[in-house]
Amino acid sequence: MSINAKELAGILNLSEAAVSMALHNKPGVSSITRRKVLETARENGYDFSRIKEEEPLSVSNGQIFFLIYRKHGAIVTDTPFFSQLSEGIDAGCKKSHFHLNVYYLYEDQGIEAQLESIIRIGCRGIILLGTEMKEEDFVPFRHLSIPLVMLDNYIEAIDTDCVLINNIQGACHAVNYLISRVKSQPGYLRSSYPINNFSERADGFYKALRQNGMSTSSAIVHQLAPSMEGAYADMLSLLNHGEKTAHCYFADNDLIAAGAMRAFREKGWRIPEDLSIIGFDNMPLSSYIEPALTTVHVPKQYMGEMAVLRLAHAIENKNEKKSCVKIEISTTLIRRGTVR
Repeated sequence: MSINAKELAGILNLSEAAVSMALHNKPGVSSITRRKVLETARENGYDFSRIKEEEPLSVSNGQIFFLIYRKHGAIVTDTPFFSQLSEGIDAGCKKSHFHLNVYYLYEDQGIEAQLESIIRIGCRGIILLGTEMKEEDFVPFRHLSIPLVMLDNYIEAIDTDCVLINNIQGACHAVNYLISRVKSQPGYLRSSYPINNFSERADGFYKALRQNGMSTSSAIVHQLAPSMEGAYADMLSLLNHGEKTAHCYFADNDLIAAGAMRAFREKGWRIPEDLSIIGFDNMPLSSYIEPALTTVHVPKQYMGEMAVLRLAHAIENKNEKKSCVKIEISTTLIRRGTVR
């Protein structure tokens, strides 16, 4: 006798909702949890035909795929940032009556064959999470016969619709605020992993310096890993080696900011009395750390919904002459306790 979803949840010590999301390939659970559920289901004889019976794919407007492209995995991880993007896409699909499939793509696993398989089963359109992608990574997607919207990246040489963060605006606003409060030239906690989002945030950082008559060449820049533990270790090493420091910093993301804050405090700096810092993304941790992190809010769910709306438009007008659109989502500064 095959196991059911409720029994599967008991074995894994998960909620029935989490097991259901994993089995139905819906957003809301991490890739690790999804893989664990599917492996345990197979090992215990779960009848996967139940999924088709419970929720058929033949919904009114068909099915679309949210493809999560992971190159090195240093940026696209199971963080609230990407889960909130997924939630926005899911909400947009419900409004537009699409069935959503979530699928992970890895650069070393034959992407062309995976795309052929996806199209063969009746996919009407693709939202591609391109956070970690470079121009050369897009080659397998160039000649798809179905509409595609790239999410969280923009590459000039690629002719496709894009929905992304206005990184330059967000970073420039944050750095201008930092300068106005601290009255000192900011330093930059820059990600050691290069992606387009961080490059654009660097543009915003240096733009703000120029607007305030400050030298871009004399800015203090620390290269840190874009994770909390990695940034902590890197910053602590720099401080232990007597690296020159600034009185305030802009960080490429909240994880870098939080890791660096921990290192500074261990070495005796008080925040914000001795050191001010601003992050980017407004992840949940930014409101829980002490002091709460001043940061740049990104409307992540709205980005996901906008990607679905743009894809729906492209599907509905597939036979018309295409004009590609770049949609940049504005950010807002969230003032908390890390800037004096």
